[in-house]
Amino acid sequence: MLIKTKAIVFSALKYGEADLIVKCFTQKSGLKTYLLRGVLKSKKGKIKASLFQPLTQVEIVANHKDKGTLEYMKEAKLVNVYQSLHTNIVKSTVVMFLSEVLRNAVKEEEANPALYDYLEVSLEWFDTHEKTVNFHLLFLLKLTRYLGFYPDDSQFDAPVFNLVDGTFQERETNPDCINDENVVLLQQLLGTDFDELSAIKLNQATRSGFLLMLLKYFEIHLQGFHKPKSLMVLNEIFS
Repeated sequence: MLIKTKAIVFSALKYGEADLIVKCFTQKSGLKTYLLRGVLKSKKGKIKASLFQPLTQVEIVANHKDKGTLEYMKEAKLVNVYQSLHTNIVKSTVVMFLSEVLRNAVKEEEANPALYDYLEVSLEWFDTHEKTVNFHLLFLLKLTRYLGFYPDDSQFDAPVFNLVDGTFQERETNPDCINDENVVLLQQLLGTDFDELSAIKLNQATRSGFLLMLLKYFEIHLQGFHKPKSLMVLNEIFS
């Protein structure tokens, strides 16, 4: 089926001398993987390799067989051209990290308009704002809503957070309960929008500790999820 859709690039891997294998989250068809033949050497084709940097937003025309195999992309062009995400060293490092998380976390081979809209809007916010040092923390926390394990805040004021059940509670009931400053920060972020992030001041140790807690939360709730290799680079850029 020939389809025209917006898409967000999750990854691009060189294959052979001139080909790319590109993984995209599409607005109309969910997660798709494309084999782009000759794109690394062709200068006259309709598809340029430069379009497939991490988390770039594109519009594509593609033939989807929907058989779980590599799909064919016929055309691609940029949409929502970024101002800073690939030129600012801090933001580009965050983008590399988040693209790896998304590649591990999002497995849906069907349309999820709510998730697509969230990714599109939040990335545009990140691109157009300057005070974004804690963006990745709130981005990952909000992402859990679309992946099915957003924290239950019905007992919001309780001092313990249960990573397994995703609930706040009065006492620890298993080894994966936390009862420290991460709970306080989690409660803060649950009531925060991106525009309010600059009011939350964190040092590197607190930021790093909370991120490790979030990644453990992802590992518990997503089969096959593992700690991103780019985490070390991210920590270095914020140190």
